[in-house]
Amino acid sequence: MSPSRPVVVLGECVADAFATPRSGEPAAGLDLTVVPGGGPANTAVALARLGTPTRFLGRLSGDVFGRLFRERLAGSGADLTGCPDAAEPSTLAVADLDAAGRARYTFHAEGTADWQWTAAELTAGLPADPACLHTGSLALVRDPGAGRIEELLDDLRPRTTISIDPNVRPGLVPPDRYRQRLSRWCAAADILRLSDDDLGHLHPGTPLEKACDEWHALGVPLVVITLGPDGALASLDGERLQVPAQRCDVVDTVGAGDAFMAGLLHHLHSAGHLGGRLTALTPADVQQAVTLGTAVAAATCAVQGANPPWPHGL
Repeated sequence: MSPSRPVVVLGECVADAFATPRSGEPAAGLDLTVVPGGGPANTAVALARLGTPTRFLGRLSGDVFGRLFRERLAGSGADLTGCPDAAEPSTLAVADLDAAGRARYTFHAEGTADWQWTAAELTAGLPADPACLHTGSLALVRDPGAGRIEELLDDLRPRTTISIDPNVRPGLVPPDRYRQRLSRWCAAADILRLSDDDLGHLHPGTPLEKACDEWHALGVPLVVITLGPDGALASLDGERLQVPAQRCDVVDTVGAGDAFMAGLLHHLHSAGHLGGRLTALTPADVQQAVTLGTAVAAATCAVQGANPPWPHGL
């Protein structure tokens, strides 16, 4: 497949607000540092920085956060020509980091711009011949837009590689809602990426290999489960391989999974595997793609926030 065909990343932008107690005392109030985030937007930024032709498809508000999103995405090289100008406000997430740098989020997402997709907006925003459509996270479970995105996946699948990252957010959407839709996603997807946390929310207690086999049976050929400091397990139609994590001094893990996904897709796109079904993909190809994904994730963990690397930073 031609590597000149773009990758489309469809989903939300979220303003991530990190809270710090003033003078070390919560009673004195909190200072908020706001940075642009959102799983799909993070992946689009990382892909564009790596050099993949990337179109981001998101409903961008005209508020102060929407302007922040535009600056970050465009400054990273993402194409925003398919983004509708939304009248609704941006989604806000307040993040609290634990001692290991893992973020817990409180979302302010009711009635915000990200979920209000119309079928006409989605169709108008697409390039003529995308190699891949990557989506997931809240955009696939928040109505009214979620059902319209699923219809788009079905329409594109005959000619476009479909990649899905559920990125479960149990604090905002009950895991049951993801479980109810997962079989349809697997039937549409060529690539399914989850974290071990996602697996725990969706299928608690299920061994990794059994979960992979269940998803293969539903139709998805490539399943990748990221395991934090233990790297990643990939399963290509049942053939397993494990890739270790690349070591780094972890500042925080914000955006690490999104960055991993970008590295994986960047390699597959550069190697010409995206643009249809993954029929020519070999375990060696998967190993190389996952290895790059771990490198991009490690570089993101080594800095504060979801700030994925440019090629010279790998």
